[in-house]
Amino acid sequence: MLERTLSIIKPDAVAAGCTGKILAMIEEAGFRILALRMQRLRREQAEQFYEVHRGKHFYESLVRFMTEGPVVVMALEREDAVARLRDLMGPTDPAKAGEGTVRKLYGTNIERNAIHGSDAPETAERELRFFFSTSELV
Repeated sequence: MLERTLSIIKPDAVAAGCTGKILAMIEEAGFRILALRMQRLRREQAEQFYEVHRGKHFYESLVRFMTEGPVVVMALEREDAVARLRDLMGPTDPAKAGEGTVRKLYGTNIERNAIHGSDAPETAERELRFFFSTSELV
């Protein structure tokens, strides 16, 4: 089924100059980029976006990390987009990620892992609306 999902190239990968390589991997994996924007998240935005993790031991460091530099947010589309993007990204911990995955290639550790992707179609819907208006999703 044709699905949409959100992805974020995180500050570590943007700072390392890996944005183009990651975008190429995404396109080569059959995703259509519907919308894309580079931006710097304000603290309030990061807190709201990661609200689901509030109270967990990593919440503060995650918010701090996601606001330390620019990110690239994008709306993606393809068959089974959520699952296919998660396969392409690899597990959250780059040390456990398979060869050829984004996190194995460009992630440093469990927090600085280069990329975010929605974890379910319902989450993708909410996350896409967080960053993009309906008119931006062409």
